Amino acid sequence: METALPAAGSEVARCTAHQTPRRGGEHVNKWVLPLCWTAVLLDGFDLVVLGTVIPVLLQEKLLTTASASAVSTAGLVGMMLGALIIGTITDVLGRRKVMMFAVAGFSVFTLACAVAQDATTFGVFRFLAGLGLGGCLPTAIAMVNDARPQQGGRATTLIMTGYHVGAVITALLGIVLIPQLGWRSLFVAGALPALVLIPLMVKHLPETVARKAPAREAVGSLFKPGLRKATVAFWAASFMGLLLVYGLNTWLPQIMRSAGYELGTALALLLTLNIGAVIGLLIAGTVADRIGVRPAAIGWFAGAVVFLALLSIKLPGAGVYVAVLLAGCFVFSAQVLVYAYAGRVYEDNRATGIGWAAGIGRLGAISGPLLGGALLTAGLAHPWGFYAFAVVAALGAVAVTAVGLRTKSVVSHAG
Repeated sequence: METALPAAGSEVARCTAHQTPRRGGEHVNKWVLPLCWTAVLLDGFDLVVLGTVIPVLLQEKLLTTASASAVSTAGLVGMMLGALIIGTITDVLGRRKVMMFAVAGFSVFTLACAVAQDATTFGVFRFLAGLGLGGCLPTAIAMVNDARPQQGGRATTLIMTGYHVGAVITALLGIVLIPQLGWRSLFVAGALPALVLIPLMVKHLPETVARKAPAREAVGSLFKPGLRKATVAFWAASFMGLLLVYGLNTWLPQIMRSAGYELGTALALLLTLNIGAVIGLLIAGTVADRIGVRPAAIGWFAGAVVFLALLSIKLPGAGVYVAVLLAGCFVFSAQVLVYAYAGRVYEDNRATGIGWAAGIGRLGAISGPLLGGALLTAGLAHPWGFYAFAVVAALGAVAVTAVGLRTKSVVSHAG
């Protein structure tokens, strides 16, 4: 089974055993999860902060529609490069110091966004903030998998609830802060958690043993015998998963508007989608630890296919809310289970593997809004938008299947 641990004498087992030295046993575990959860919450902040302030930036003429799209893309490109670069460096230098650096970098440049005076400067700061933020996610997932190797599915999905909690908190902060203090105050608020988070990380996060190998060797390890096909399959699955996450979060309200729903209903459905995401994450991790993360990931993508296709039908009354809630349960958790599965397969190079899967997946995050926008422009958003997203989910299931049932056992005995 892909959930089996490596043989005690294998090279992977020896490396894994030294990845997270315990200081006081459970004392280490007690802090790793909440601190990593909080770091992932910052990712949720970034998901919605730009959408929250764009109407004001357009009104104040700091941005145009075109420059707003460019700024959004700059942030996503920064996150992609951050996941690729920092996700690799954390396996080389050790997780603790890299995590603190990533949080500090994101916070400094998020604060800098508050003083931007033109679109170019704003875009540069968003790109630089994205570098740090992109590195937080793979490092956080790798750390909780190091700390809880027997509960990788549950731990991974649990910290990813922080993503959606962060999104909700940021939207609420926008409602409260922007009318009173202006849009710049929201970026100040986004930087403030580092004042508490970094000192706690300094005190409580465990260090990991560095690989003492060049970064190119860490990346090259993703293609060693037994991993080549899995690596490409993880990249494809992550691309499909993040395409769904960003495509739906960006365009669901407008697609539902094109289907004839009122604006208030369309916005309520977006909230319902993210509530479903949190519920799905809480369930998916437990299921993955019981039946195996591979079948759980395939099943969650398959569930996404069913409920995304169902949304192509104009459902009466509460039916549409139930369908959107269930779509959220499956869509968002499917992507997170890809990370959890990668955390099981990559053991001696866990952060590099997850980082590259997340980084390549960011191309999907860029493509999702483009796909939705193209369908809306062509007047095909409903029902064909949901059919298109359902096909993407089906391709995600195929990609997870392609990782291969025997991958884990091959890698475990490679040494």
